[in-house]
Amino acid sequence: MKARIEIRLKPGILDPQGKAIGGALAGLGYSGLGEVRQGKLIEIDLPTATDTESAARDLDAMCKTLLANPVTEDFSVTLSE
Repeated sequence: MKARIEIRLKPGILDPQGKAIGGALAGLGYSGLGEVRQGKLIEIDLPTATDTESAARDLDAMCKTLLANPVTEDFSVTLSE
């Protein structure tokens, strides 16, 4: 089983990296861009996981305790075989 975790800043949280990316893209001539926000993608292989429900619970706990900051970030977990 494989897990894909997407982590992004919550709406309203300032994103200086996204702002820098937007400025760099504008400097390269890309116009008409709105707000740019950046996030993180974490992929985890779970070779011994057999139960999707318990894997999802474990991944949720991992995100809340280490991978994401629940005060400033939202996360979503996608599991696949």
